[in-house]
Amino acid sequence: MKPFDVFPLFDINIIKGKGCYVYDDKGNEYLDLYGGHAVISVGHSHPYYVRKVTEQLNKIGFYSNSVINQLQVELAEKLGEQSGYTDYSLFLVNSGAEANENALKLASFHNGRKKILAFSKAFHGRTSATVEATDSKSYSSPINKNGLVEFAPFNDIDFVSNKLRTQEYSSVIIEGIQGVGGVQIPEDAFLKSLRELCTRTGTVLILDEIQSGYGRSGKFFAHQYADIKPDLITVAKGIGNGFPMSGVLISPIFEAIYGQLGTTFGGNHLACAAAIAVLDIMKNENLVENSRKVGEYLINELKGFPQIKDVRGRGLMIGMEFDNPIGEKRKRLLFEEKVFTGSSGTNVFRLLPPLCLSMDESDKFLTRFRKVL
Repeated sequence: MKPFDVFPLFDINIIKGKGCYVYDDKGNEYLDLYGGHAVISVGHSHPYYVRKVTEQLNKIGFYSNSVINQLQVELAEKLGEQSGYTDYSLFLVNSGAEANENALKLASFHNGRKKILAFSKAFHGRTSATVEATDSKSYSSPINKNGLVEFAPFNDIDFVSNKLRTQEYSSVIIEGIQGVGGVQIPEDAFLKSLRELCTRTGTVLILDEIQSGYGRSGKFFAHQYADIKPDLITVAKGIGNGFPMSGVLISPIFEAIYGQLGTTFGGNHLACAAAIAVLDIMKNENLVENSRKVGEYLINELKGFPQIKDVRGRGLMIGMEFDNPIGEKRKRLLFEEKVFTGSSGTNVFRLLPPLCLSMDESDKFLTRFRKVL
């Protein structure tokens, strides 16, 4: 048997990591500005994280059951405090797609409606609410053959208003910042109007903060720039620093009903230990503020590169769009300059480094990137 070949992979064997660096089996050091699709939030092999996860392994191991354990309570309390959502509840699952599917299900239970409104180039995992996320390939889901999911133009409040006034939609789901769709930012005014429309029409507003959340944007959640509160917030990626975990933050307007939601591995002891360690590190090392400060510096510096058509993003979620395909530049950056980056479509670089990225490491990237360009 061999792995199912659906991912294009570079011929590099990474064997260890530390902070914002990873190392291959030939001894080469790479600056990691992608963090495995934004899952490395506090840095590779952070000593506190390693210690807390190891302690949990030595206590009870993985251990998963349907009983709320004390670690889940501690995690919910710390997440509420740091995010500003102390009055919300937390349901824990395993992946971003699972978090979004549970959020969509909760919305439908809440108002009895079935239709969902998402946005062009949305990516919500391998779910029904994903459509043509890049300019080169479509991830449109076969789940949506029944036509229950519709897609609105990005930042078009008039289109959304015409749809929602029919009161047929259970929910609107939108990313805090589009990731796979090219690091596109919903306008603050649009999000404010969207919040008002959803309230007026009884539609549940779901903010997908799976890639843009947990400090990456320079605020705990990207939607907090617009000073709004969604009804449901989905999180995953960096919340476990690489350990598989996700969750749904649930507004007090929802009533918990026994048997309504379920999960096999969600909220297991080891995942909770990892997630608590992440929150402790983020608080103790001021990583949300570091993301804002270092991200602003990087964005401002990159805007001075004449070869780049457009630079967009917030905090350490940055997209750099070129007029031409970036594939060759990205390979040269990796193999010649030893820097990992991501991409969106054919023309956009994506930067999603650990939130502990320093100014010095940013300058190293800028120097190496300039050489490639």
